[in-house]
Amino acid sequence: MSLHALKETLRPCTTQSSASISQTQSSIFLDSDLAIPRKPPKSSVIQQLRRLQDPLSAPPIQPHGSQKRERERDQKSGGREDEEEDEEKEEPELKRARSGGVKLSHFQFDHTGPFEPLLLSSPGEVPVIQIPASINCRLLEHQRVGVKFLYGLYKYNHGGILGDDMGLGKTIQTIAFLAAVFGKDGEHVRRGNQGEKRDPVLIICPTSVIHNWENEFSKWASFTVSIYHGANRDLIYDKLEAHGVEILITSFDTFRIHGSALSDINWDIVIIDEAHRLKNEKSKLYTACLEIKTWKRIGLTGTIMQNKIMELFNLFDWVAPGSLGTREHFREFYDEPLKHGQRSTAPERFVQIANERKQHLVSVLQKYMLRRTKEETIGHLMMGKEDNVVFCAMSELQKRVYSRILQLPDIQCLINKDLPCSCGSPLTQVECCKRIVPDGIIWPYLHRDNPDGCDSCPFCLVLPCLVKLQQISNHLELIKPNPKDDPEKQRKDAEFAEAVFGPDIDLVGGNAQDESFMGLSDVKHCGKMRAIEKLLFSWISHGDKVLLFSYSVRMLDILEKFLVRKGYCFSRLDGSTPTNLRQSLVDDFNSSPSKQVFLISTRAGGLGLNLVSANRVVIFDPNWNPAQDQQAQDRSFRFGQKRHVVVFRLLAAGSLEELVYSRQVYKQQLSNIAVSGKMEKRYFEGVQDCKEFQGELFGICNLFRDLSDKLFTSEIIELHEKQGTEHGYTTEQELTDLEESSAPSEEARVTRKPDLEELGIVYAHRNEDIVNFGPGTQGKIDTSISRSDSLTGPCIPKHRKNKPNFVVEKQKVPLIDERKRIQYKLLARHMGMGELEFSKWLLTVTPSDREKVLEDYKKRKKTPNS
Repeated sequence: MSLHALKETLRPCTTQSSASISQTQSSIFLDSDLAIPRKPPKSSVIQQLRRLQDPLSAPPIQPHGSQKRERERDQKSGGREDEEEDEEKEEPELKRARSGGVKLSHFQFDHTGPFEPLLLSSPGEVPVIQIPASINCRLLEHQRVGVKFLYGLYKYNHGGILGDDMGLGKTIQTIAFLAAVFGKDGEHVRRGNQGEKRDPVLIICPTSVIHNWENEFSKWASFTVSIYHGANRDLIYDKLEAHGVEILITSFDTFRIHGSALSDINWDIVIIDEAHRLKNEKSKLYTACLEIKTWKRIGLTGTIMQNKIMELFNLFDWVAPGSLGTREHFREFYDEPLKHGQRSTAPERFVQIANERKQHLVSVLQKYMLRRTKEETIGHLMMGKEDNVVFCAMSELQKRVYSRILQLPDIQCLINKDLPCSCGSPLTQVECCKRIVPDGIIWPYLHRDNPDGCDSCPFCLVLPCLVKLQQISNHLELIKPNPKDDPEKQRKDAEFAEAVFGPDIDLVGGNAQDESFMGLSDVKHCGKMRAIEKLLFSWISHGDKVLLFSYSVRMLDILEKFLVRKGYCFSRLDGSTPTNLRQSLVDDFNSSPSKQVFLISTRAGGLGLNLVSANRVVIFDPNWNPAQDQQAQDRSFRFGQKRHVVVFRLLAAGSLEELVYSRQVYKQQLSNIAVSGKMEKRYFEGVQDCKEFQGELFGICNLFRDLSDKLFTSEIIELHEKQGTEHGYTTEQELTDLEESSAPSEEARVTRKPDLEELGIVYAHRNEDIVNFGPGTQGKIDTSISRSDSLTGPCIPKHRKNKPNFVVEKQKVPLIDERKRIQYKLLARHMGMGELEFSKWLLTVTPSDREKVLEDYKKRKKTPNS
């Protein structure tokens, strides 16, 4: 293909929106049943460190194993195999694929959609419900499946959850579904039923994406869309009552405050974007949403469960009331068994019960939920993502300050709360003399208007103390007074800083905020910045582009001064950035080769942050909610990303952040168990919301433990490995390349230690290897919805006969359709390419070229002697 033809192929269509262009380009690959998760090429921390020795001459990291596979293929075959060799190699693979008794289907490429409607209603059903051709031709196959799922819920008057990963087009699937239901076509004319009056649709979403919804409706279909937000609410309400609105969009805050007026309207469908906001049944938003008068309730969220299993009940009890029984039934039948079955020392009986309840819960949830991941849908079009968790040693000064804060009277009161009181009474300290802390530093400020304390004393100290510990873990400058605060708070913060700095106060420039550019940009007193200094130099020397996240605006200020000092070209976006400027910042970073780093506040999410030009992501400080960190990673890892994404999550070793990360792992595993039915490793003894089994994770005493003398996370993982070996359920590769690099050979030992010490890294691993154990629930689960399904009665489990006993072993079950993967591999071999090279080639050719490859391959199979 000539260069001119290639450019013409890749040129965007001027008649389509940018969203539709990306959807069209990504649908050229495989049929609906084929999902090839591309395993991320592994580039261990030691490989990153070795690049630091000579960053300008070291080659960029290549996909793991790709060169080796190419060399082996060339050595074995001397180039392209002839047909006889193809057939010989194909036969055993196909034989293994047929061992399941299923006939091989013909391999086909998935075209961009045909310009014809997609029928949703049953044949002969009136009225005919179909996706208009103008939309269907721009949908990916997984999006067509999503629209069919939504229509299935609508048809039988049910609600449900569309739980696709961020970036898979939940908004587009919803609009396509509404266009079908409302009878829209490409010419923006109603089909046949122009005189029919339909109840409107209500969409509730975050304020930041209101206009995104409005824009997407204008691009994909013709609706009468109004926004119920701001000063013109009364006018929009009058228009709504006059049946002049088809789609009404409002924000969470507006609906929470004015929801009573909107609840009087008869809505056809109610859609809540970011539906995980309904996780708290005590919130005013949840209460307001319960008043909505319709059974057709649809939730859109990529994080169905964030913190607790009971959040699942709250969400599903809104979209499909009664589907999970009563709250008490759900807690006793699902929540408690699943949590206790995940304990590292849980009896075998508990593990068996948890597995049975997990299987049943997943079977129920999947009737009302459709969830797909990027790996299952568009993984073959992306290079993959590697999520590294890096434990950075705090500087010696940080360690001393961290130790001093643990000795403050405020924190000692919390640590010793359950000890007998020193006055000799039979009560504990928290019940007697130590309920208040007048000699503390934080407590007197919190209770400056109430010297006798509050009803929650001393537990009101927990959150302020945790914030201080996290600030010290990140940068010592963060605990100094902020000039933007009121004078009283500045005085208190100065007193606190002086107490914890102690004799080291001169090393940090006193207890007032440092205004010195050189002082703020210096890395010697911050362990994480020491690591970032080396890594950024390596990455930028190799042409990588970096996203640098922090939830603290003050930390972003410090990092900005550091970048200026190092001479890096960067952009910045936080909560103070005007909404109308955000997209231009994103576009400029994606298009400009000179922009090397993008500083972003973790809290500044929402519209437009699709930063696919970056292939390195650094999360400077972890969040208690793992969904926040995952969302930050997905700013770069989404469709359009052409390079392998490497994520570095930085944690301060020996600090509270280790406990934060451990709780992230705990929450992610519970979510995988309850939502996907996966089998997860059992690391922890602690059980959430259970005082009898607080273990190493939960309880105030664990939050304020001194972890400076141990590797908290690595010790837990190593203990699991030993127990797993004894019980026979270790995985085939328990230690990843990150771990193997610590002692695979004498040469690696010599290289690793000085490199890690220079960077200040004491330990590292990959998050996916720690969290994930095995595939999801096996066997076919009935997820269909019939007219007879009751949404009002409790969900009573049915006991199955001859149910096999649960065995704690790794089941080697393929996550994808192995038969089609084999056929894809043979096609790549037929072209003389590797799988990755073949995938890239497919993206640059026309449908006719792809068809020609298939025809040539089929002819070659029929005529083996040619």
